[in-house]
Amino acid sequence: MSAPVFDGWEPHLEVTEELIDPNPVAALAALFDDGLPTPADGDVLPPLWHWVALPRWNASGLLGADGHPRKGGFLPPVDLPRRMFAGGRATFHRPLTVGALARREAEVTNVADKTGRSGRLVIVDVTYRLFDGAGDLAVEEVQNLVYREAAALSGEPAEVPAAQPVPGLPLHRNSDTEWDFRTDPSLLARFSAATANAHRIHYDWPYATREEGYPGLVVHGPLQALALLETHRLAGGAPVASLAHRGRAPLFCGQAATLVTTPADDGAALALYGPGGVDAGPNATVDLTF
Repeated sequence: MSAPVFDGWEPHLEVTEELIDPNPVAALAALFDDGLPTPADGDVLPPLWHWVALPRWNASGLLGADGHPRKGGFLPPVDLPRRMFAGGRATFHRPLTVGALARREAEVTNVADKTGRSGRLVIVDVTYRLFDGAGDLAVEEVQNLVYREAAALSGEPAEVPAAQPVPGLPLHRNSDTEWDFRTDPSLLARFSAATANAHRIHYDWPYATREEGYPGLVVHGPLQALALLETHRLAGGAPVASLAHRGRAPLFCGQAATLVTTPADDGAALALYGPGGVDAGPNATVDLTF
């Protein structure tokens, strides 16, 4: 992989002090609606819930055609139109508390140009460090963003339901280690709002299908990861010391999906399987270390 050069753009550190906002935390708890208590002021924030607790709304005038902020500010001006949240990793050093202040440091730490099966890719790694109210490092995270060429998905078109399902509970327990995960347009819209994510592939059907070539609305990668982690919370799992999450294949709104937990020696392996089932391989994975 090579590092592309962008004239006039250099990575820089952004530092902000932010409230661990109880309102979007409550929104995510309401979205899952799974019987667990809603984390409130003074409670420990569950792993990766800082994705909703620290939302960042960009000014409308700064958004590009896809709903994301225009590139060339914090993120490099990559000349590829399709953006995916591909995965990442996080280490939890100490708890963050709902309702407290946190300091966030963010910087682009790697940009790499490569060629994959679907054509040219640019991979951008963004590193975040979250510090608690005492100034101690609480969370270290690296997010992997992938930019792709404007092209239809490779292979056979994915099958999506002709009629989108009505809103309902997203998680349905089948056994101690297996859950059904059900998505609908309202769920995706509510998650977009909770995470301040304006990417149109998650709520704008004409844009997703006609402009970016998807067969339907795309289920957020972060929503898939958080749904997997929610099954761990529902099982009363051990505190998470670190994790790695990866999106491996897109999941489209309304498609059948199953969440499976497999215990490991020092953690657990969580996997989301789409309509192809286990034989097709996971669409998303989260590997936990306790």
